[in-house]
Amino acid sequence: MAASSSSILLLLLAATSVAGASASTFTIRNNCVFTVWPAATPVGGGRRLDPGQTWSLFVPAGTSSGRVWGRTGCSFNGNSGSYQTGDCAGALSCTLSGKPPMTLAEFTLGGSQDFYYISVIDSYNLAMRFSCSTGATLNCRRPVWPRLFLP
Repeated sequence: MAASSSSILLLLLAATSVAGASASTFTIRNNCVFTVWPAATPVGGGRRLDPGQTWSLFVPAGTSSGRVWGRTGCSFNGNSGSYQTGDCAGALSCTLSGKPPMTLAEFTLGGSQDFYYISVIDSYNLAMRFSCSTGATLNCRRPVWPRLFLP
């Protein structure tokens, strides 16, 4: 279920406009050598991403937090499917959190600071990287990662 070290780095998420009261856009990129099916809550969303493809996820103003994860081992027929990891009731566009194992990119927006991090609380299925763009309303510092989570 876990990705091999040669096919690491599922998602690069970049917040392009993060402020608690403002809308935000996260760009999700598949850097794996295989297809990944990212999903997001609470905004609902999911799609197929072949290697190198990106998905712009719009987070409406007023959204205080959310999760993004990658699903693997997917088999789809129309609008229903099954996944080996991160399944959300067989849906392509998730409104529920996925079923472990799944590595999570989580964000909290609001107030004077926004937070983002990678979590393995629901186990691990893919390596991830979470970074942000710079801009007039965004000041990001490079996080310090324990060696355990580095690809």
